[in-house]
Amino acid sequence: MKKILALAAVAALTAGVSAYAANPFSDVTPDDWAYQAVSDLSAQGVVEGYPDGTFKGERNMTRYELAQIVARLMAKEDQLNAEQQATLDKLAGEYADELANLGVRVSNLEKKVGNLYWSGDARMRYQTKDNGTKEDSWNGRMRINVKGQVNESTYVNGKMAYDMDFKNDANDKGVYMQQLFVNHNFGKDVAVRLGRQPIAFGNQGGWLFGDANGYDGAQIAYNNGKLALTTGFGQLNASDDADWKSKDAYFARGAYDFGFAKLGADYIAQKDGSKDEIYGVNLNVPVQQFNVFGEYWNNTTAGDYDTAWNAGLSYGKADWKKAGTWDLTVAYNDVDTNVYFGGSGLSTDILKALPKAKNLTYWNALANVTLQENVQLHAEYAFAGDAEVGADPEDAWTVSLNYKF
Repeated sequence: MKKILALAAVAALTAGVSAYAANPFSDVTPDDWAYQAVSDLSAQGVVEGYPDGTFKGERNMTRYELAQIVARLMAKEDQLNAEQQATLDKLAGEYADELANLGVRVSNLEKKVGNLYWSGDARMRYQTKDNGTKEDSWNGRMRINVKGQVNESTYVNGKMAYDMDFKNDANDKGVYMQQLFVNHNFGKDVAVRLGRQPIAFGNQGGWLFGDANGYDGAQIAYNNGKLALTTGFGQLNASDDADWKSKDAYFARGAYDFGFAKLGADYIAQKDGSKDEIYGVNLNVPVQQFNVFGEYWNNTTAGDYDTAWNAGLSYGKADWKKAGTWDLTVAYNDVDTNVYFGGSGLSTDILKALPKAKNLTYWNALANVTLQENVQLHAEYAFAGDAEVGADPEDAWTVSLNYKF
């Protein structure tokens, strides 16, 4: 857009903010159609000329230059009416990246553009059959996330979801709240949450427990960039194990980033005299574009079939903003039935073989490719596992297109 046209539009936005003023630019004359607009904006300090005293109105304006103007307008927002403020809010959102480069703090920018922030995602997915329990599935999902900033320390977050089974309308359960929690920060390192919130146990996308429904309860977390500690209490409402789903559970998590490696530990136990008490340790070691990982889990009270472990290797990183980026993860898993407590974050159905199988070993592969900005192709393949009891499960795989907006 020509600079003179952009400034005329901005002048309309600031109409009434200040009185008319003299024009300071040598190349803008009283005969120019935008003479008064340029004069007013110069007097308000919204626009500046070049060192030689010219305005150069026929030159194309860059996004960075327009962001400078938006930043100056933000300092005058208390002088704008409701309509002008709404226009400024839209401009601030459009030029958020450029404003950040100018040194306008993101937190301050968010205050300028309102206290509700919307985002979302969608998915179209095909899944192979669930070990004979149902037919292959062709399904879709759309989620809308809204964050309401209550004050500088507190926000409320809600995630509404709708799942559709394209082959079976009977599975339609309508729109539901997948997450709803309040978060309060105490300083920059400590936060407390209450409500239905996400949580994941196990690597490979939270294979042990990683459903987006998370759990209903409370947690307190500390994170200083190196050390992360979290403890909480609630019910794992996403679990497909009736015993775990119906009882309260405590959990504690810790991780430390050494730079050359990240070490973590987890603990989860049922309340009310239940026998299940599970702990886990995990290690991630980055090596250039590779990441070597592994973990070990044990149910201290089960007596038998009480351990799980895996080891794997990943390569690359699929960046949602960069088309052509990709990643691949391959891991070997050995899982006993008394460690798995339902609600896997995997999209395949391989773990459905538990608890009947008692012990299950299998290879798992996950891959992501960014096709376009905010569009990713995701695939998982669980190679035919070995079950200690009953028939070995078949290969399980899934592929999906995922979108962010």
